[in-house]
Amino acid sequence: MSEVWMDYGTTPNTNRRPTTLDANSWWSAVEMYDRRYTFVAAGPRTREDWLHDVASVMRGETADPRSWRTIDPDEGEEEREDDSSYPFVAPPVDEAGSSEWRGRLREIPRSAVIRLLVLLATIDLDVSGDPRFPEQRPEMEEHARVILTRFPDGARFFTNTWGGGAAPNFYQPISSCSPLSQYAWDLGLLWVSDEEVGLIWSFDPR
Repeated sequence: MSEVWMDYGTTPNTNRRPTTLDANSWWSAVEMYDRRYTFVAAGPRTREDWLHDVASVMRGETADPRSWRTIDPDEGEEEREDDSSYPFVAPPVDEAGSSEWRGRLREIPRSAVIRLLVLLATIDLDVSGDPRFPEQRPEMEEHARVILTRFPDGARFFTNTWGGGAAPNFYQPISSCSPLSQYAWDLGLLWVSDEEVGLIWSFDPR
């Protein structure tokens, strides 16, 4: 079954008219994450060591720099009252701890981001196992293209899985991850630009 998914191209359709990115188009694009347990938020980048800014986003200490929609399924939950970064395990402040946390991430090229964004919206975080995907693929990829336009040239992208080999292909089943949450399985996108840091992160609490 997995061989079928290997045939898909990884680059955006350059023949499409670019979508104007604004609050409305961002809202519509991230709406595909409403159907699963996904956190979507951004914050300003204030330091050279962006891990501090990432931790602030996880703890809800900063607002989206553009005042656009965020998704926080744990907002107001009891667990959040006990731990402001729940369900994340925020980067530690000490050098050894932050180095270990950073070691869970893998930098990926911009060309891989659209597939990752789509993967994060699928059932069980598995494109090949989502029966809706063949029909909904064009719409999901269009949403992913809109999200990608938020990230300027020069932005860096990170995820916590090494699935797919040297050239990651997130339409293949993911067999391993390095969790950044209190759950045993989570996958996500962390982006870093000169102005912003942000997370689109999906969890499987089973």
